[in-house]
Amino acid sequence: MNIGDVSERTGLPAKTIRYYEDIGLVTPNRDANGYRRFAPAHVHKLAFLGRARSLGFSIEDCRRLLALWEDRDRASADVKAVAERHLAEIDAKMAELSEMRATLSDLVHRCAGDHRPDCPILRDLADPG
Repeated sequence: MNIGDVSERTGLPAKTIRYYEDIGLVTPNRDANGYRRFAPAHVHKLAFLGRARSLGFSIEDCRRLLALWEDRDRASADVKAVAERHLAEIDAKMAELSEMRATLSDLVHRCAGDHRPDCPILRDLADPG
């Protein structure tokens, strides 16, 4: 099948599919005229990548997960280690965002938001330390 068909089946834009090919995540066959020809295995791999990316896995994590998916002798502990590392990154980011939100919320509540020029939001942003 061609890239348009694959895009429709996987929900991935053709540009993303081409990018995944450029970085070696998928290697579709080529017709004599140079057009890409995707087999069902390519579609499964691209759907896998789309799902992994939607969960926030990095390209390198996707590369590892793909290798593990294709390795029938893998240990599930290897897969779990990649997922646990990513989960820890998400938790850290959520903590950082929660702290950011609390700080910004405090600043917004302290700002009168009236006609006066005094503004704790700008004062805090201008304070280097």
